[in-house]
Amino acid sequence: QVQLVESGGGLVQAGGSLKLSCAASGRTFSSYSMGWFRQAPGKEREFVANIGWSSAYTYYTDSVKGRFTISRDNAKNTVYLQMNSLKPEDTGVYYCAAKFSLSGRAYRMTDEYNYWGQGTQVTVSS
Repeated sequence: QVQLVESGGGLVQAGGSLKLSCAASGRTFSSYSMGWFRQAPGKEREFVANIGWSSAYTYYTDSVKGRFTISRDNAKNTVYLQMNSLKPEDTGVYYCAAKFSLSGRAYRMTDEYNYWGQGTQVTVSS
């Protein structure tokens, strides 16, 4: 069992920045590919970013490329999402997720992940 806890969400004006954190339990954090997803009310959950067991493997949805950066610190069992130049359409509940994987492939689908956090709200005002 892996437990994930997100933090760092909040209210920010368009053009501002936020950094989300996701702390994971367990002793095998480095064996998991980690993802960030977001969901607006009434909308389906959307892939945002993914980082493999090696930080050399990162993937982003097109709408956030150049603005968001995913990273991980295995010593702290934590994955981060740095969000810059935020837009109102970035608003939603952000979830981190974990999938056991020793490969560097991308995982972009919700049903590929084994564990999910509770989510943290991000609101970007106009």
